[in-house]
Amino acid sequence: MNWLSNWPSFSHGAALCASLIVTIGAQNAFVLRQGIMRSHIGKIVLLCTLSDFILIGAGVGGASVLMERFPRFVHAMLYVGLAYLVWFGVSALRRAVKPGHAVLDASADGSANTAANTGANIGANGAPPVQRALPIVLMTLAFTWLNPHVYLDTFLLIGTAGAREPDGARLAFALGAMAVSAVWFVGLGYGARMLAPLFRRASAWRVLDGAIGSMVLLIALTQLR
Repeated sequence: MNWLSNWPSFSHGAALCASLIVTIGAQNAFVLRQGIMRSHIGKIVLLCTLSDFILIGAGVGGASVLMERFPRFVHAMLYVGLAYLVWFGVSALRRAVKPGHAVLDASADGSANTAANTGANIGANGAPPVQRALPIVLMTLAFTWLNPHVYLDTFLLIGTAGAREPDGARLAFALGAMAVSAVWFVGLGYGARMLAPLFRRASAWRVLDGAIGSMVLLIALTQLR
């Protein structure tokens, strides 16, 4: 592939993906929260990035046409995703208001562990149980594949824009979008740890969870038809 001649398409794909992905949606909020906690962030970043690669490739490859041909299936999946977003939003709001909210305890070697205030579920070592990998992986997949915004962005917007590119330039367009996606999730997941000192207080977590819960419920509400 002649990269010089396809550079405009690569740049177009990168710019479009950047304009869509920086919106703090439910998936990004989840990645941000886990990044602050430094909990399984490598797995989360990898899953989000690979999923975006698949979705962007499918969208540019014509998956939007399938959505137009099977509207009932698309609507069914939409409402499944909305139900999940509502559940997560309510859970986040409950975490924001209940006492004994988890906070971060930065250790001397620079690593961060989760500690808890009075009333939290504390284990024998004085800290709450470490998050298990499988539930986090499943939540990451749910936020990616049950999120209505993912299909709107990758299938409809990016997919439709990519379909307008010349035949020989569609790959460059998709690669541009994928490159931005990879950089974003790596930066968001691993950059979030710099916010860890702000989250040594329960009040900071309550503000974050309150904002996430309200935003996710608003997203679910605006997607209702």
